[in-house]
Amino acid sequence: MKNLKFLSLVILALFLFSCETKNKDGKTDTLTSGVIKIAVDESFQPIIQEELDVFEAQFPKAGIIPIYTNEVEAINSLLKDSVRVSIVTRPLSSKEENSLKSRKFAPRFYKIAVDGIALIVNNQNPDSMICVSDIRKILTGEVTNWKDVYPKSKLGKFTVVFDNRNSSTIRYAIDSICNGAPLSKSLNAQATNLEVIDFVSRTPNAIGVIGVNWLGDRKDTANLSFKSEIKVMSVSRGTSATTENSYKPFQAYLFYEYYPLTRSVYLILNDPRGSLPTGLTSFLTSDRGQRIILKSGLVPATQPIRIVNVKDEQ
Repeated sequence: MKNLKFLSLVILALFLFSCETKNKDGKTDTLTSGVIKIAVDESFQPIIQEELDVFEAQFPKAGIIPIYTNEVEAINSLLKDSVRVSIVTRPLSSKEENSLKSRKFAPRFYKIAVDGIALIVNNQNPDSMICVSDIRKILTGEVTNWKDVYPKSKLGKFTVVFDNRNSSTIRYAIDSICNGAPLSKSLNAQATNLEVIDFVSRTPNAIGVIGVNWLGDRKDTANLSFKSEIKVMSVSRGTSATTENSYKPFQAYLFYEYYPLTRSVYLILNDPRGSLPTGLTSFLTSDRGQRIILKSGLVPATQPIRIVNVKDEQ
């Protein structure tokens, strides 16, 4: 009788343990454990990978599998319920949000950082300042030769390169720089931001358009320098670029919006069960997660930054 009672208690304990560690749908992930996939705009691969490394070190039972892709695919993955977290540069449209709500989902949006779009040129290019109106003319094909913008230039035709035809950088160029006008058909698309940097470093007449997150020199803890293999242009809001009105995408200039080509970074969460996707979101928006963004050279959404005078010789 005692053995039977003991066996019953063991079975009951195992049953209760099972109920505590499993959700009704049979999944076992919690706020800090389990394995999930997330979709990330490739523009933010360096910083998000650093965030995930720290998160997994802090919570060793958690495994995050990032899918670094273009913005279109990152959002489509969320809409198809292939992932519960997408990190992109825009919130969902009303149509996209309603599509999720029609399936009883309640997506949430978190601004986690401010990023910038950088223009990069070859190190041998003597011209390193440009105004937004000239950028617009180059992207739409209104001007096609370096001489059209810099009369003394000997570089010939512009070779403009982006990361990907479905990227957030392309969308930003159309919406925010060209005011909805179509881009020139002569523009080139590589596959990734790294390929853009490599192409520009080898091509004297190239001008690349990429996310600032790829340009930081990790050895510079003050975030006051960029990768040495290319040159980052200074950009002016006005109709002409001078040393007084042009800014590079340093962290302080992104924060104050002196640099004109800035954009927000959003985390879109669709996690009705409140498990590991929610835990990751809490980390990215926490003090520690935001400090990693601060260290990366982007502007954290919820943390103050230290302002340093970085105006340099152009």
